[in-house]
Formats: sequence, structure tokens, C-alpha cells
Amino acid sequence: MKAILSLLIVSLVFGAISCTSPEFKKTKSGLLYKIMSDGKGPVAKKGEFLKVNVIEKIRDSVMFDSHDNIPFYLPVDSARPVYSHTEILPLLRKGDSAVVVLLVDSLQRKFPQPLPPFIKKKDKFTLTFKVLDIFASENLVNSDRDQELEKEKQKESKAIEDYLAKNNIHTEKTAKGTFVAVQTPGDGPQVDSGKQVSVRYTGHFFPSGKEFESNMKGPGNEPIKFVVGQGGIIEGWDDGLRKFKKGGKGVLYIPAFLAYGPDAQRSPGHKPFENLYFDVEVVDVTDAPKAAAGPQMPMQMPQQAPAGQPRK
Repeated sequence: MKAILSLLIVSLVFGAISCTSPEFKKTKSGLLYKIMSDGKGPVAKKGEFLKVNVIEKIRDSVMFDSHDNIPFYLPVDSARPVYSHTEILPLLRKGDSAVVVLLVDSLQRKFPQPLPPFIKKKDKFTLTFKVLDIFASENLVNSDRDQELEKEKQKESKAIEDYLAKNNIHTEKTAKGTFVAVQTPGDGPQVDSGKQVSVRYTGHFFPSGKEFESNMKGPGNEPIKFVVGQGGIIEGWDDGLRKFKKGGKGVLYIPAFLAYGPDAQRSPGHKPFENLYFDVEVVDVTDAPKAAAGPQMPMQMPQQAPAGQPRK
């Protein structure tokens, strides 16, 4: 089911939609869909890519909306009866809107896996697509995605900058883009590449300040240990903690592109492209052992799989 959930993505909520409406059609697999089109322009061809905004809903709850982040790029293949939104992609033109309805009980029959507790067999997923553009090659897709990612990075950083200015919080911005408020710099060894650090922390959603995890106190909450510069920790930590020495304390304000980016599956409550901040205390800085143990949290997350593909 995780693979199925990972492909549920797309723009515009069209109000309450009845699956029995005569405007809906069915694919060979039984997928319900409706396309709103002016009929102008060629339909997408196999090998091309659709740039789309997506809204994913279950019942009446919006689970994902790409309008607030970056569009998706969906490869067009030959239509196959796989009970997936990919079946209708070869029918779409630039400017088209489409609605796809996936019934959970049908998904269960075709892809039998345990359901998450918040999904019931009688539920349905509604995906709403808006085709923004069509690209003929992956190179064109990559160029356009880079532009969209840069706009998203600027938006994430500006949100933090505005918050810090409004609340009169002094920070130093690193070259990579982490905002570091040093409360106590520390007086021991410097955090740097190749050093093993032990850190206590409390993670907060930005800008609400709601705590989502902590190892600051309580039995069994040992400091997290990791080696700086080995890529096993989110980049905002690896980047921002270098401003401290052993004994240092402060706050890391981390834009989403240096945190978990598009990945919202890390734990309940997280959203794609979400800024975060962490209260941190550098408990120890030592030379890395020959075989350093991997970090516990917050680990670097895998990149989001393209629509229709499982995460690795």
C-alpha cells in the first residue's frame, strides 16, 4: 500500500464529486476518471513528461497539495490496466484538468496489503490534476525542476528570515542556508568533519513551535551520536552544528531543503517541504571511532520516489 500511497499526487479541488456521475468514465482496470479539456493542443505522447499540480484527498480531508510546494513531473507511458492514475496520462493535454478516483477496496483486491489505521475499506482517494506543461525529454524536466526547487528554497528561507526579524532573534546564516542562534558557543573541541559528536536536542515544527521529538530528558534518552560529514544526518544539522564546540548550546532553524524536503513519511504530523527548528546541546566532541555507529535521529531521509514507484 505504501507504493500506492506514494503515487497519490495532483491541483484544484472541484467540490463534492459523485463517483456515479455520468461524467465519469472507466478505464479497463475499473479506474474512475473525468477530464476537463478545451481539446486544443496534442495529447501527451509516450516518453514525454507532464508537469502537474496535484491535490490528494481521502474522504474530504486533503492529504497533500503541491500548490504550496513544487509541481510533480509524471512520465507518460503506454496506457496499461494497472488501476493507477498513470492510465489516463496519455489522454491529457497541456492545460487540462482531471479527477481520478481510486476505491480502497479495489486497491486492496489488486494490491493486497495491510491498511494504515486511518484508511477504511470503504474509503476512496480523489486525485485532482492540473497539467501545467508537457516536456519532450528528461533534460527539459530536470532544467524546469531545478528552477522550481530554487524558488521553493528561496520561499523556505524567507519564511525563516521573516520570523527571526519579527521576533528579534539574532542568528548567523551558514553558506548552505542554516540559521544558527548560538546561545553558548562551548569551550571544548570544535565540531567539524570527521569528528564524532553527541547531541541532545528537541525538534519543533516551524513556525508553530510544537515539539515532535526530544532526547533532552527522561529515562533511556541517550544523546544521539554521529560522525560529522558522513551524510548520515540531515544536512541542516551537519551544517549548523559546526558553529559549536563541546558544551555549546543553541537553536538550529532549518529550511526544508536542508531537512526532510518532500518526504512527509518520517513520522505522523510531518508535512512535505516543512521548515523545522531544533534546540541543541553538544554534549561531547571526539575523534571518530574506526567503525562509527549510525545515527538514530534525525536521519537523512530517502528522496521521494517518482509517482507510481515505491520508495527505496
